[in-house]
Amino acid sequence: MDAIVSQGAIVDAVKEFFADNANTSDYGNGGTTGKTEMIAKMEGFAGAIAKVNSITHHHSIVDGNVSASEFTFDFDMKDGSKIYWHEIIRRIWNADGKVIQEEYFNAE
Repeated sequence: MDAIVSQGAIVDAVKEFFADNANTSDYGNGGTTGKTEMIAKMEGFAGAIAKVNSITHHHSIVDGNVSASEFTFDFDMKDGSKIYWHEIIRRIWNADGKVIQEEYFNAE
């Protein structure tokens, strides 16, 4: 999944690796319920990107059915704003190899 995200194909990663009942949480400020909602959110986000400056995958660790990946995302948005996120993405996986929970932590 991290390899796909690193290439900027965030929507494809969600489509391939999220379970139908997956939930997400953004720094405690909301999130998504279900794969369909996450796909819609990521399609809207990806469509708002004017330029991908860089996506850097720093590290990943796996312990049982839990993984954590450190990324830095640097985007120029169509509305003229800039996004620079340095974050840890924690995922819980089911027995079928699908994400059932994804949570984002600010790594700044």
